Amino acid sequence: MRVAIYGRPTPDNLSEQVKDFFTQLDRLNAEYVIHETLCHFLRQIISFNPSVKTFSGELSKDSVDYLISLGGDGTLLETLPFVAKQGIPVLGINTGKLGFLSLVPKENFLPALMALKEKKFTIQNRSLLSLETSGGLFGKYNYALNELVVQRNDSSTMITVHAYLNGEFLNSYWADGLIVATPTGSTAYSLSCSGPILLPDEASFIITPIAPHNLNVRPVLVPDNYTIKLKAEGRSPSYIVSLDSRMEVIDSSVELNISKASFGVKLIQLPGQSFTQTLRKKLNWGKDVRNK
Repeated sequence: MRVAIYGRPTPDNLSEQVKDFFTQLDRLNAEYVIHETLCHFLRQIISFNPSVKTFSGELSKDSVDYLISLGGDGTLLETLPFVAKQGIPVLGINTGKLGFLSLVPKENFLPALMALKEKKFTIQNRSLLSLETSGGLFGKYNYALNELVVQRNDSSTMITVHAYLNGEFLNSYWADGLIVATPTGSTAYSLSCSGPILLPDEASFIITPIAPHNLNVRPVLVPDNYTIKLKAEGRSPSYIVSLDSRMEVIDSSVELNISKASFGVKLIQLPGQSFTQTLRKKLNWGKDVRNK
């Protein structure tokens, strides 16, 4: 079993569970490479062999079977540039908070490692959205698993975002911004702005306004074989565009063309896990919490 390990240098990753995680990898005779920043950070608690291998860029499918993310959903999103185009499956061990993508509790990492070693898991293929602009915004990492967001750069005024579907005008949104979310991103920022929840294999994007001035403007589902074009304007000369956690500042001359990416992300689903189970657990569905 050949595993790449990614995580942020945070106090959560200095826990005894993380230390035990690497001990178990050694006991399973797993070959592993560690992201260089994390490896340097973990030397505070782990005496790695000086010859331990590290990585900082895109991984090769010929040398790595899986990538394990140590952290929350934000950490897992940061693994995309390392694995997405190579089709390397990703497993999230949750040392963070809520976790819709990082589903393995940090205290349950051993059964997860055994499932990987014995190949007792399934793969969920999650779609990505891709952004095309005339200036090549975000370079070669112009894709997102959760969402694209265009929002105001000046907190004192709204912006107007003009949206087009396959070249046909849809609407001008007067709002703090606009979200274009994937099914995976339906439980992220879009959900907090009253967007619908989609199952992971739904073939749609969600267009969700952020604090719209017109209250009758609601989220819209769009087939993911459509191209969505966005143009922003307002009193401020600049706007913020984000792909998941990565941000750039643009001006009103930049047109954002959004479509489904030609590749996706492979997420590892362990036995007993399902999206509906995750919804019930993470959103407390069916629980009476009034007296707690």
